[in-house]
Amino acid sequence: GGASETDSLGLNMARRLSDGEQLYVGISAPPEVAAVESSTKPAKVNLNTATMSQLDELPGVGEVTAKRIIDWRTEHGRFTAVTQLRQIDGIGDSRFAPLKDLVTVS
Repeated sequence: GGASETDSLGLNMARRLSDGEQLYVGISAPPEVAAVESSTKPAKVNLNTATMSQLDELPGVGEVTAKRIIDWRTEHGRFTAVTQLRQIDGIGDSRFAPLKDLVTVS
């Protein structure tokens, strides 16, 4: 667990870490790490083609929410707008905010 004042809302607490991986939560990464992270911008996750594991890696999305996203996709067809994530149980304002810029529908 983290200190009570640390904002961990965007952190996927269910995500498995690989050996040697480090997460910086509530503190700044060392300059050499921050430079590497800022130079490699990850591709957006496509809501229409993402696998459970790809969705599970998104901040605030665990196994249950990833399954709900896939279930929504199965029931309703393709996502036509990122804002449709809001129709999924468990994705409110606080969960949607960090996700909206990390996902795409095309």
